[in-house]
Amino acid sequence: MSTPDRRRWPCNGRVASSRLKGQVVADRFVDPIRRHVAMPVADLLNAPEGRRDRQVLYGEALDVLEERDGWAFVEALKDGYTGYIDAFALVDIPDPTHRVSAAATHVYSEPDIKRPERLALSLGALVEVTGTEGKFAVTPEGFIPTVHLSPISTPDADPVAVSERLIGTPYLWGGNSRNGIDCSGLVQAGCAACGIPCPGDSDMQARELGEALPEDAVLQRGDLIFWKGHVAWVADESRIFHANGHDMSTVYEGIDAAIARIEAQGDGKVTARRRLL
Repeated sequence: MSTPDRRRWPCNGRVASSRLKGQVVADRFVDPIRRHVAMPVADLLNAPEGRRDRQVLYGEALDVLEERDGWAFVEALKDGYTGYIDAFALVDIPDPTHRVSAAATHVYSEPDIKRPERLALSLGALVEVTGTEGKFAVTPEGFIPTVHLSPISTPDADPVAVSERLIGTPYLWGGNSRNGIDCSGLVQAGCAACGIPCPGDSDMQARELGEALPEDAVLQRGDLIFWKGHVAWVADESRIFHANGHDMSTVYEGIDAAIARIEAQGDGKVTARRRLL
């Protein structure tokens, strides 16, 4: 039997999701409790006080399996990623109706751009809209410019175009927000807005997204190119768009130049090319 991937395994020995009963050994099995993220962005760690694996955004749903010593052991609804988050970051809120579709937005105390802002939210954050007032959406958190929101029920069509809204975003290992993002976070952001299920890390994406392309395939916008530990969108026939540690930013780069540079710096050849279905 293969070893389960810790990143998507809702079991830590003390507690396990009830759906794993009979498959794993745990002190107890529980039905998870649905909570939502109440911070603009929060780290999802590999252990309490541990290393950041990924990040979750305001309004995202997490299934809580355990709260202990101020930490919650959770499973993210969007992709099944498991880990630990500060329990203070979780609240019970209504299911969101809209997502932030701009690179970033502010939540204002009143429907007036000259009034103080309460929160800064990233592309992909989720909110409940209860009405409108002028050019603002009314939410329990405050007032958000309606031009910065899209209904969750209306997905975008081009995941690359969504990701391109984050051009210039600084690179951050495990990042998933406008404050900082990594290569797989950039791909997931684009896919999420388009209703395309997408795992959190590049190795998972290389196995699970779309279909494999042969090496001599003519690449087109929306294809993905993978290296060991890295992924990039194909922006057009000659360029990729990716978050990378070389530039420490989210940038366009020539396909041939990127392939040569990555191999020259010791990170190997392209390992896969995939096309979203």
